[in-house]
Amino acid sequence: MNRDMNREVHRDTHRVGVLALDGVVPFELAIPARIFGAAVGAGGKPLYSVVTCSLDGGPVRTDADYDITVTQDASVLADVDTLVIPPSHALGAICADGRLPDDLRTALERVRPGTRMVAICTGAFVLAAAGLLDHRPATTHWREAAQLQRLFTTVRVDPNVLFVDDGDVLTSAGVAAGVDVCVHLVRRDHGSAVANDVARMCVVPPWRDGGQAQFIRQPVPQPASGGTAATRAWALDRLDEPLALTDLAAHAQVSVRTLTRRFRDEVGMSPGQWLAGQRIERARHLLETTDWPVDLVARHAGFGTGTSLRQHLHSAVGVAPQTYRRTFRNTAVLTA
Repeated sequence: MNRDMNREVHRDTHRVGVLALDGVVPFELAIPARIFGAAVGAGGKPLYSVVTCSLDGGPVRTDADYDITVTQDASVLADVDTLVIPPSHALGAICADGRLPDDLRTALERVRPGTRMVAICTGAFVLAAAGLLDHRPATTHWREAAQLQRLFTTVRVDPNVLFVDDGDVLTSAGVAAGVDVCVHLVRRDHGSAVANDVARMCVVPPWRDGGQAQFIRQPVPQPASGGTAATRAWALDRLDEPLALTDLAAHAQVSVRTLTRRFRDEVGMSPGQWLAGQRIERARHLLETTDWPVDLVARHAGFGTGTSLRQHLHSAVGVAPQTYRRTFRNTAVLTA
């Protein structure tokens, strides 16, 4: 199918371009097509179309023991709404002087202003070298974060998160964090109902707790020390109830101090932060899928009052409950 025909067929879907660079990592290269390809609306209509290209339309060397044949060249980037740059182990060296190679710079110049830019793992080096991360928050694989910061000193690198959403530019940590950021984009575009269906279809979690800190090498706890999984499951069944740290610790049969340490080890945050995050997720789901008044949503999500929900939701996503509902309610219901 040529470019004109492809544009005609997919003109009413969000177009995602994936740029495969020399030395690309096959797993991350496949993530956008798998996640966005699983997002469908009413009647099974695809919500995204995904096209993979190389700089010249030729085969791409991978970091595995095979090459990948790509039939599209970078000219297709002029037509995409979102551009995803998967990682290559060569990118740190390619961008080591802070400048893009001529062919890569020319390819990125084809991208229309306003196109959403997404980097998975070391793809962040490309966005940084293009000047797209200047004075902005970003992340990459924890092992490469220090190098990214050294090369691009104005980038606000956070090595402790799975991804950073800075509006029109998103960056993610390594490997499976590429799944996280793509599922997040589906949710941002179409609401939690569609994103949850995508996650279910792809057999991945719709949202992962914590950040990269939980994946950085740490001493392995003794088996007898137990974990927090059972207590987290218990709390999720009682989000509408007042839950104090002492309640969680009592369920886990440990002290508050021990519970807090285990939470930080396992999910990368304190019990209070985790609980607030889960309540925000519950409230967002209820705002999208019900017509309940804000005060009722607040009670079922465990915030008690509409005022408390407004404060927490605004802190988490920057909008009031009714604004959030107007943004996602119709999309979530019509495309579920």
